Amino acid sequence: MSDSKPASPVRPGQDLALILLAAGAAATDAIHAGVVAAGFTDVRPTHGFAFVRLAPNGATVGELAEHLGVTKQAASQLVDEIVHKGYAERNTHPDDARARLITLTDKGWACTRAADAAAANFAAQWASILGDSAVTELRNTLTRVVPPGRVRPASW
Repeated sequence: MSDSKPASPVRPGQDLALILLAAGAAATDAIHAGVVAAGFTDVRPTHGFAFVRLAPNGATVGELAEHLGVTKQAASQLVDEIVHKGYAERNTHPDDARARLITLTDKGWACTRAADAAAANFAAQWASILGDSAVTELRNTLTRVVPPGRVRPASW
């Protein structure tokens, strides 16, 4: 008699979550490498996820915390760091005297443009392997199922 359990049948797409996580990590790594190559050596991928929320109109610490899925304290520490490094600044909030609006500086926008260029290069690399139409179809399909949230702004 064998103590091993019979293997359960593999369903199509069962490993989809792992493949998507690996794809997300590959995209994050490629974008970060492009940002560093553009001279922004003092940023981390987390900063980029924050920059996505701060562009185009800024955000409060609370809004940034919600976007990143972290506590307000963690978001506040991140804001302190990117303000100190010159990527963002605190401004008076036009609608709430108690809140501060965090916006990107010129340096923050330059870093964001470098990230956009790196993301375009990443997509071009995939297109060279899969073909333009396959990448477009993949993008459109994922757009249908990936809800707005931490990484993906509602404007996509």
